[in-house]
Amino acid sequence: VEMSAPAYRVGVVLSGGQAAGGHNVIVGLYDFLKKRNPESAVFGFLNGPAGIFNGKYAELTASTIDAYRNQGGFDMIGSGRHKIETDEQFSSSLRVCTELGLNGLVVIGGDDSNTNACVLAEYFRANNSSTVVVGVPKTIDGDLKNNFVETSFGFDSATKSYAELIGNVMVDALSSRNAWHWIRLMGRNASHITVECALQAHPNVTLVGEEVAARQLSLEQLTHEICDAVVERSQKGKHYGVIVLPEGIIDFIPEVSALIAELNDVLSTGVDPDNVSTELSDHSRHVFDFLPAKIQRQLLLDRDPHGNVALSLIETEVLLYSLVDEELERRRSDGKYDGPRMRPQFYFFGYEGRAGLPSNFDCDYCNALGHTAGALIACGRSGYMATVRHLDLPPSQWVPCGTPITMLMNMEKRKGKMKPVIRKALTDLEGTPFQTLKKHRAEWLSNDMYRIVGPIQFSGSRSGAINHTLAMEIKDNNEKSAA
Repeated sequence: VEMSAPAYRVGVVLSGGQAAGGHNVIVGLYDFLKKRNPESAVFGFLNGPAGIFNGKYAELTASTIDAYRNQGGFDMIGSGRHKIETDEQFSSSLRVCTELGLNGLVVIGGDDSNTNACVLAEYFRANNSSTVVVGVPKTIDGDLKNNFVETSFGFDSATKSYAELIGNVMVDALSSRNAWHWIRLMGRNASHITVECALQAHPNVTLVGEEVAARQLSLEQLTHEICDAVVERSQKGKHYGVIVLPEGIIDFIPEVSALIAELNDVLSTGVDPDNVSTELSDHSRHVFDFLPAKIQRQLLLDRDPHGNVALSLIETEVLLYSLVDEELERRRSDGKYDGPRMRPQFYFFGYEGRAGLPSNFDCDYCNALGHTAGALIACGRSGYMATVRHLDLPPSQWVPCGTPITMLMNMEKRKGKMKPVIRKALTDLEGTPFQTLKKHRAEWLSNDMYRIVGPIQFSGSRSGAINHTLAMEIKDNNEKSAA
């Protein structure tokens, strides 16, 4: 892009949950535009997409930008989970962007937010707007990736933060040697965080949602496998351990997944939660009645912004423990288990990992994404997502790219209706990350091979290291391309 150009006016919005590095996307965008022309201006829409259609914004100054370089959180301009959906919201967004004279609008968000950015770009173009809309891939879950997007920002920082916490728990387990620690991690739709944290920390038991689905495991079968692991360690005198699982694993259990799908459909019609059971199929009703009353209430009453079951609020680790405890006591009665009754400790590592200081990788990656978004606006590429390739190489060798968002989309059911959205990337059970975990499972179960990784490093020989998942997946893709 020519580094001498007319002044540009660009808006930027943070959409959805926080992910470390988001501020550096804005910093990179600001630096790119100001370097091309010091008269360029960047406007931050406040507290998410609602700031666009409500006309709530602030012009970002050099002092504000400098204060947030390499900082965590989204507090520079705030974020929100609103979507631009109604005719009034679309027309208001167009009016606000027109009144501000925006040449571009950068939407920093996950798959739904980037889908919304694509729809907004089409609306602007259909209404002869000159505002170019560009998306930036953000989610700590790691499920916004494909042949064009090597990773979303925030995943590297989050997994390193969670691995540190898991390591702390492991030290506690080794110290007391009398408790099983159940750790639920972020990841509603995919198990990338759990797999990566397992590769970093080496817990005794790692549950992977996609594997549960592929093997068609029932709740009972999953319970028996966990019990087998507990018994194996108990026979070696180890009445303690660490179990990690993704928050969305319950949705991967086929019988529970079918139940949740039915509940989403039934509740989308406005049926009173107290009467839902009568609307379910016989099989789903049986599964629903099998669940503890607390889990039933969470399935019925806690919904996410898309109208679906809010899996992050369901204490899956408590549900699985209760089933494991019952099975172990049953085995005790049958003379198949003589260890002590399981003493559980429960954890949910969620928000702790999404707003901390970004890793050096996420700092550099987000800065590059901001520059790329600015270049796409300067080139008039509306409806594109900013991407960067060759992330396993030093930043000086990265390649900025732009990908039409429509190339990443498929049809999914939302609030009972089929809608175009960006396809989520699930854990590849044939990929190197999962296969590496699978290879080491037996020895990590039997032995205490815990890795205490400590906090994120910002200097020294390991400060530039990227996460195992990204390094392995890029290597896999390179090998496939070369074949």
